[in-house]
Amino acid sequence: MIAKLLKRNETYLFFVILAFSFVVTAINPVFLTLENMFDLIKSSSGMAILAIAFFVGLLTGGIDISFPAIAIAGQYIAVNTLIALGVDNLLLAFLISCAVGTALGAINAFFISSFRIQALIVTLGTANIFHGALLVFVGTRAVNTGQLPDCFKIFGHLQVLTLTRADGTTFGLSIFAVLLLCIVVLTWFILQRTLLGKSIYAIGGSYESTKRAGFSIKKTLFFVYSYIGFLSGIMGVMHLSLIRYSNPNYIVDTELLKVIAAVVIGGSRIMGGSGTLTGTLLGVVMMVILEKNLVLMGLSSYWHQFFIGLIIVLGVSITHYQSKFQSRKNLSFAG
Repeated sequence: MIAKLLKRNETYLFFVILAFSFVVTAINPVFLTLENMFDLIKSSSGMAILAIAFFVGLLTGGIDISFPAIAIAGQYIAVNTLIALGVDNLLLAFLISCAVGTALGAINAFFISSFRIQALIVTLGTANIFHGALLVFVGTRAVNTGQLPDCFKIFGHLQVLTLTRADGTTFGLSIFAVLLLCIVVLTWFILQRTLLGKSIYAIGGSYESTKRAGFSIKKTLFFVYSYIGFLSGIMGVMHLSLIRYSNPNYIVDTELLKVIAAVVIGGSRIMGGSGTLTGTLLGVVMMVILEKNLVLMGLSSYWHQFFIGLIIVLGVSITHYQSKFQSRKNLSFAG
């Protein structure tokens, strides 16, 4: 059991997070308090959902960089539709945002599966198309707190667990945590308990082997990229409810590299076929701790960009080395 754990990336990442947390706590004792943990969960749930979406795409060997544009498109179309209709309904907002996200994800899937174009190339183009179309056809005007339907504000403040401080004030665990947990469980079930999940891992390993095994590559890719769009639509509404402000230029340039870094440091192989949800979530935890506490450690916030780049390079290098080492080991064993 211990030998197996020591072979997993997640084990080492967990200990790095633990050590880093102790360092941060020594500088700022508030860090490991329950209240701060609740705040971190709330603020990072959206990023975690995008990381899960990117992770599912990466398992097939596809690098989707359009998910931030899809998230903001779903969010901005949803909020403007509610305002135009004079409707104050959170469920409708989620339905619109998720429908937009799923449709845009399906567009990605069509080009990737039908023409066998690399996902990175397709989504590099569609990210700009989606965002450009949003600005041209929907608008560029930001929606401020005063114009926002109340359902978003209520959802952003909703708590599933409320605790009381010594002074009588309260704090609690956000509903965002429950939504994130549901997505984690759903994604885990798809990947680990269904034939669809097996086909997702298989495509990342080898297209030809997947075809010989009888899986439909086209159907699997349509699901994967539609699912990425669906999750991006959920994140869009969550992000709006968190900051209570909608701007069509938000998310697009701020989340991409953080999400990629989180998934890569979590042990997912950049070429696909390998990775775990646990590793992805630990990667998100590492990125959040790093982002929130660099200033407390006496470093400029500009160091955050440096560390994101470093994490991506190190993560890709480590998984590539592990893959080569495993291949040599298998060849030696076969010999």
